[in-house]
Amino acid sequence: MYHLGGNVLNDEKGILFILSGPSGVGKGTVRKKIFEQATDLKYSISMTTRSKRPGEIDGVDYFYKTREEFEKLIEQNKLLEYAQYVNNYYGTPRDYVEDTLEAGHDVFLEIEVQGAMQVKESFPEGVFIFLFPPSLEELKNRITSRGTESNELVLNRLKEARKEIEMMDSYDYVVVNDHVDLAVAKIQSIIQSEHCKRERIEKQYKKILEDELT
Repeated sequence: MYHLGGNVLNDEKGILFILSGPSGVGKGTVRKKIFEQATDLKYSISMTTRSKRPGEIDGVDYFYKTREEFEKLIEQNKLLEYAQYVNNYYGTPRDYVEDTLEAGHDVFLEIEVQGAMQVKESFPEGVFIFLFPPSLEELKNRITSRGTESNELVLNRLKEARKEIEMMDSYDYVVVNDHVDLAVAKIQSIIQSEHCKRERIEKQYKKILEDELT
């Protein structure tokens, strides 16, 4: 909702913001920091078949599903996107995203790169943000510091990260996560600037002018 000369501009439909990047880049940390602050964003919680990590909560960090449950949702077309990453499924519930956008609320997704590319096919008007590591060495340090992955899994994640970084040209924005607070500030600036784009408010702007002339 934005003010113009005493009038209020309402975006008819919410904006879909997609944050993704390599595993270990800090997507979850950045997302949590964004939502710790006052925001009108609605967060769509992803589903996964991977095991819970220490401190994670079902229904807060992810919806944790069995492989059988997840594949049933795929068959029912209940997922906006899904991907298999390091032998686990990740996906986004479709209904929540579509209904929330139609109600005029912005939706924020934090998903894997494969999933982001699927969303781009069905929601090309979405705003795609790639969270980039300061270096591959730093990315390796972040993954190993979790203490939850085997050496083989760490190597697989780094190999996948190289492929994902090469897909960066499919994104609208790139934010380097060398400091969480700075990365959060940049993403918040992106969100504000997207709402100021002429094409997003053109219809409402013209209607206000017409109303004032009648």
